[in-house]
Amino acid sequence: MTKQSIFGRISTLVRANINSLLDSAEDPQKMIDQLVRDYTNNIADAESAIAETIGNLRLLERDHEEDVQSANEWGNKALAASRKADELRSGGHTADADKFDSLAKVALQRQISSEREARAAEPQIAAQTEIVEKLKSGLNGMKDKLGELKNKRSELLARAKVAEAQSKVQDAVSSINVLDPTSELGRFEDKIRRQEAIAQGKAEIAASSLDAQFESLEDLGELTEVEARLAELKSGGASRPALESQ
Repeated sequence: MTKQSIFGRISTLVRANINSLLDSAEDPQKMIDQLVRDYTNNIADAESAIAETIGNLRLLERDHEEDVQSANEWGNKALAASRKADELRSGGHTADADKFDSLAKVALQRQISSEREARAAEPQIAAQTEIVEKLKSGLNGMKDKLGELKNKRSELLARAKVAEAQSKVQDAVSSINVLDPTSELGRFEDKIRRQEAIAQGKAEIAASSLDAQFESLEDLGELTEVEARLAELKSGGASRPALESQ
């Protein structure tokens, strides 16, 4: 298991959880609290995966140690068999000496095999050790981020509330821009002006009618005087001058 595969999976889960929370977020506090819980669970998943990687490394190290120890033991056995063969050969026991030399060769073959296995495991152990150190560092970084998130929880909530308030203000401003109340006042003013004009027209009509009535009265008075003078003429009376001489 590699560093990339472990933290790649964890980061994918984190992004998925965050995106899901943001898409369905209604209450900022609930969202942040859920984010803390999810991130905590992701850290637990990372710890489990890293523990497994460390376990695999320890198995490799144990096997390597056993191979090294086995190579040393077979080397000692080969040395002991070779010395015994030399001792027997010096005593004239050539056949027995050859048997111990054969045992020494077998031991050397086992030694070489163990050494080969030990050398083959060393690059894997080195690589796994580097990966484990990076995983531990990454895990510590995740824990630090979680601590920062918890510490900034109040700040984030306050910022979320401010952002929400600003959004509401902007929505209100936008609605005012779209539905300008002064335009309605303008329409109402036009209506009042039309009503005022109509009232003025009615007043002018009424005034004209009153003038006509007074003119009719004047004409009637003049006709009455004419009739009186005509009656006087018919009765034989002298017509009075319209104006008496001074």
